[in-house]
Amino acid sequence: MSPNDSTSRGTSDACTGCAPLHARREFLRTLAASAAGALLTLGAAPAAARALDTRFAGASERRGNEATYPLPDVDGATIDADNEVILVRYHNTAYAFALSCPHQNTGLKWLGDEGHFQCPKHKSRYQADGVFIEGRATRGMDRYAVRRDGTKILVDLGKLFEQDKDGAGWSAAQVALS
Repeated sequence: MSPNDSTSRGTSDACTGCAPLHARREFLRTLAASAAGALLTLGAAPAAARALDTRFAGASERRGNEATYPLPDVDGATIDADNEVILVRYHNTAYAFALSCPHQNTGLKWLGDEGHFQCPKHKSRYQADGVFIEGRATRGMDRYAVRRDGTKILVDLGKLFEQDKDGAGWSAAQVALS
């Protein structure tokens, strides 16, 4: 068994030997927070630091695999627990994400004061557009195929894109709103 094999250390925690990586991430997080603080002091708030409104609402209509939502007026996140969807409007773009973290399917939470989604189980973090920031996950939040129909956003619950398996589909799973 290799020294990195968790069973050779007598533990089942796969990240027990990750202290050096964790320390580097903590250093980078502290550095980024300091830079963000300096920008705020100068009056330039980074996009990720801006809070998004969070609403809880179901789809206005559901036909087969397609859920329909009103077009959001402003940047924010709508959580639809019944369909396990997070609909996000961010920088004039709409996205629909699976409600669960791609690491171990735990329900994600929006931390508005910090400007990101986070998994409460292992603390993986994601930008408002679903891009992976840090944590145990290895990819961005899973995106559903979306399209616009007038004042509605239609989410195809039968087409879920994982960033590491279909990068082109994942990148295309968004709707420009302007």
